[in-house]
Amino acid sequence: MMTTSRKNDPLEPAGPDCDVVTVPARQGLEAVDILRRGAGDAVGPVLHDGGCDTLGFLVPPGTAAAWDVPGSVCTETDGRGIRLTPDRPAEGSDWLVPPGEADLATDPAVLREALGQAQRMIEAADSCR
Repeated sequence: MMTTSRKNDPLEPAGPDCDVVTVPARQGLEAVDILRRGAGDAVGPVLHDGGCDTLGFLVPPGTAAAWDVPGSVCTETDGRGIRLTPDRPAEGSDWLVPPGEADLATDPAVLREALGQAQRMIEAADSCR
């Protein structure tokens, strides 16, 4: 009897090997804007949750091992549950930046810098109130 893993199931397309950096939506939206204004197309696919409370940036596998940006979490996915199609990627989420409009993943160093800049912009805006 042959057994197959879910990853090898031909009826269930395997997702990419990637990690996901999850940040608060406000900081993530600022970071997406910063990345899109930068040189080249520096932003990969970005997910948002159904309540639009968080954004998830797809980053290369292995990023989670060294991720230490305050206010964010980087999770290993091993491709579980993520489909790089323009359709809804998983129940309760959707694409902010869909696959095909972006690189396969956001460079973690570039994302780290954009998140830092976004946080500084938010703090500056909040202090003006």
